[in-house]
Amino acid sequence: MLPSSGGYYSTLGPFEEMFRTGVPILTYHKIGLRPRGVRLKGLYLSPKLFEKQLAELREAGFTTAPLEGAANQTDNSARHVVLTFDDGYGNVMENALDLLAKHRFRAVQFLVVNCLGKANEWDLRAGEKPEPLMNAAQIRDWLAAGHEIGSHTLNHPRLTRLTLRDAKEEITASKKRLEDLLGRPIAHFCYPYGDWNEPVKDLVAEAGYLTACTTRFGVNTRATPVFTLNRFTARYPTRNWRALKKHLVQWKRSND
Repeated sequence: MLPSSGGYYSTLGPFEEMFRTGVPILTYHKIGLRPRGVRLKGLYLSPKLFEKQLAELREAGFTTAPLEGAANQTDNSARHVVLTFDDGYGNVMENALDLLAKHRFRAVQFLVVNCLGKANEWDLRAGEKPEPLMNAAQIRDWLAAGHEIGSHTLNHPRLTRLTLRDAKEEITASKKRLEDLLGRPIAHFCYPYGDWNEPVKDLVAEAGYLTACTTRFGVNTRATPVFTLNRFTARYPTRNWRALKKHLVQWKRSND
């Protein structure tokens, strides 16, 4: 889900000062040309623009760091960045894998476990266009290329609208099923739609994850709770420059 704030990331320039004060986590969804008739246009990023963003970060000296290290630094003098993909779309494998290797970046893919090898069923009910999701073989190829995976629940629900029992099932069962499927621990979680509250956060911690990602705007430092990490939604250039400028001015005032 895209934040309504307009605080999108498209190019490094407006964010470079902020990125020196903490570790940014960038969020992507679909890497590919946008089909006609899609509702959530901002979830698509063309391979050309994706590569431009990677090249810009690399030329500025940024390297990827483990997600669990995003909240362990007092600043970002090391120029670390974390790249994440939500939902597990097959076009990330097709269009992003080689570009990540070319620019020497690694990433985390958050998977919707009950939809592996299927489509984005949580969006179809709202009239969105179907997009294929990664299957087990593609996930193994993703891991073999040096990237990571995390859980994005079983079914991509809004967790705060579920009973705590059902929310716990989405959080814990998705972790176990990925671990059983792939034979490795699953350390990272991402809240669908960025939707969380304190009871949901506590369930994530109890399940044994090391981190959890939100859609909240901002960089990450030692002051950032590891189960509510901040992220920036990466997309094509926004026309809402006023909203982005407002975010950056508020951040600068809070850090002066």
